[in-house]
Amino acid sequence: MDQLVTTLINALRGIPAELIVFLISLLPLLELRGGILAAGLLHVGMIRAFFICLAGTLLPVPFILLFFRKILDWLRNTRFVRLVHRLEDKMNRKSKQIEKYKTFGLLLFVAIPLPGTGAWTGSAAAALIGMKFRHALISVVLGCIIADVIMCLLAYGVLGSIL
Repeated sequence: MDQLVTTLINALRGIPAELIVFLISLLPLLELRGGILAAGLLHVGMIRAFFICLAGTLLPVPFILLFFRKILDWLRNTRFVRLVHRLEDKMNRKSKQIEKYKTFGLLLFVAIPLPGTGAWTGSAAAALIGMKFRHALISVVLGCIIADVIMCLLAYGVLGSIL
């Protein structure tokens, strides 16, 4: 992930650091994990990075919760039907982890900053299992806040100075 973040930073040179951090936080695979790493590399302050990354990661969440299923249904009638099946298979595997504990499971899934978890995947899984919008949104927002705190503590060395 570090190499991808560095490549994106280099590709976006000339753009203000905060905007680079925001744009990286919007990306599905990187989200706030990548945004916080970029913020550290670009010397953006931790508090500022926290809020920029949180905003960037959360921006697409309501749209994913509301429209993910509709987009998949539409794509099912196009030549991208195999892609839809692969996405559904992957999301169904992820959603089984979430479905057992519902709202709390989604919160934990989003809060643990590991590859394959996060706001995009959690929101898509919540949409697939038909979780209520309000419950899913609250879980994703709280999970993102927790993941953001964890990543800030790791990336800015706060944990290293405590230990």
